[in-house]
Amino acid sequence: MAAARVRDRLADAAFELFEERGYEATTVEEIAERAGVGRTTFFRHYRSKEDVIFPDHEALLQSIRDRLAASTNRTAIVAVSEAVRLVLLHYLSEGDRARVRYTLTSSAPALRDREIATVARYQKLFRDFIADWMGPVPSSALRAELMAAAVVAAHNHVLRRWLRAECTDPVGELDIALSQVVDLFVAPHGDDSVERGGTTVVVFRTDQTPDAVLTALRESLGSA
Repeated sequence: MAAARVRDRLADAAFELFEERGYEATTVEEIAERAGVGRTTFFRHYRSKEDVIFPDHEALLQSIRDRLAASTNRTAIVAVSEAVRLVLLHYLSEGDRARVRYTLTSSAPALRDREIATVARYQKLFRDFIADWMGPVPSSALRAELMAAAVVAAHNHVLRRWLRAECTDPVGELDIALSQVVDLFVAPHGDDSVERGGTTVVVFRTDQTPDAVLTALRESLGSA
């Protein structure tokens, strides 16, 4: 617990200094001093000042792996959707810190390059899962790549809108964005497990009652 508090103090100090002086002008020594610890303590928690900026992607990636691993062939779409939502919810929980990070990565090339490399890791994770779900069918590699890219693009589109204060319901917007990606997941096997045409329903967790959900579905299907 004490180690976590020190880590948080260092992160708070770093983000304060980055806002005050800029990323490039801030040193590790200044971050440690602002947090009230020594330079050695800083390096016990972070490898560099760059590491302070980014969230714990290893933990996030593992959360995604766990959610995807818990799915079945028929629940793969829902698993992907919920895994993407986990990532968005993490950023939303950071609040202003996520917005400061967005500003920093937009202006510092080294940070932008790292962010691009990190996004590629998420896309690869989804691509591998989707390819495995589809099975060894013709063009599956390309379809999996396209689907994974669409999933990541949907998430990033909504996240950036929230970071720029252009939306007030990012979770709702993500659900809508992912519903537009769902068609890419329809009947990849060429079998009868998922039919083409007709109606595709993707279920997300909601606080609404079952009756309210059914009413909304009936209204949606009736207007389709």
